[in-house]
Amino acid sequence: MALKASQGAAYSRVEGIGSAIPSRVVDNHEMTTYIETSDEWIQQRTGIVERRWVGEGETVESLTLEAARNAMEHAGVEATDIDAVIVSTVSHLVQTPSLAAIVAAKLGTDGAAAFDISAACAGFSYGLAQADSLVRSGAARRVVVIGAETLSQITDLHDRATAFLFADGAGAAVVGPSDVPAMGPVVWGSDGDQADVIEMNRDWNEAVATGQTSQITMQGQAVFRWATSFIADAARRTLEASGLTPDELDLFVPHQANNRITDSMLRHLKLPETVTVARTIRNFGNNSAASIPIALDAMIASGEAKSGDTCLIIGFGAGLVYAGQVITIP
Repeated sequence: MALKASQGAAYSRVEGIGSAIPSRVVDNHEMTTYIETSDEWIQQRTGIVERRWVGEGETVESLTLEAARNAMEHAGVEATDIDAVIVSTVSHLVQTPSLAAIVAAKLGTDGAAAFDISAACAGFSYGLAQADSLVRSGAARRVVVIGAETLSQITDLHDRATAFLFADGAGAAVVGPSDVPAMGPVVWGSDGDQADVIEMNRDWNEAVATGQTSQITMQGQAVFRWATSFIADAARRTLEASGLTPDELDLFVPHQANNRITDSMLRHLKLPETVTVARTIRNFGNNSAASIPIALDAMIASGEAKSGDTCLIIGFGAGLVYAGQVITIP
């Protein structure tokens, strides 16, 4: 007896991108009411001018649904075409059921496979890697990958190291089959020895017992050193794995963590001036798993990114974890 194995498409590609931006605009002047800082200091240190937080009636679930629907519309697919839903989030504050299962039902999929992942700011790239494998293995024909966060709800607004950084939002991609290579190999990994560099300050058992909440803490200098050295090199390795040279790249969309980190990566990669670089952190802040797809959607809408462009993406964050790949813009 021979065991039958599944077989899928030769390659996968991103078929559509979408995002959901919260309604509340929080500028740097408002941040000065929470912490001792200034608009000038925040802009010099991060490049952030304003960020978005959820407003009345907005939740991580509502943002996730909106981003997924927008990506599906861009891809020209229906809910019944979706075989799997992957949501990357650290701010769906219900351990079970998964946000993905709820979203798959509310989208109207025909019982799509659904699961959440926790890969922080690398989550969208982690999700793309899994979607690529699902499509090429035959386990799914089309997958919706969503990065969604409401970090404002788990941020200490009086912590001068983090209060001005984190923001809310969601971004999504539809991944489907392709006859030609349109998504390069993932380059990913982790360094759990530095797990305490970005972490929650208490587990939920302690939070409930003490009547407190659990909030993000970060050692900013350690993250900066890691991102400007190891992650910059990981971005170079990702480009090499794709088989492309810097001159063949059209776009660079790193996780929107800090403009100074992006600048350091550019120096390391030696990208030509013809490469367009995402700087959406200016208006949206750090949206963790949502930052890369939000940036992609904004660049498509503005015309900075065009269909067929080659784009290097790389996410990095708590864990510490990282992941990147080169994709073709739909």
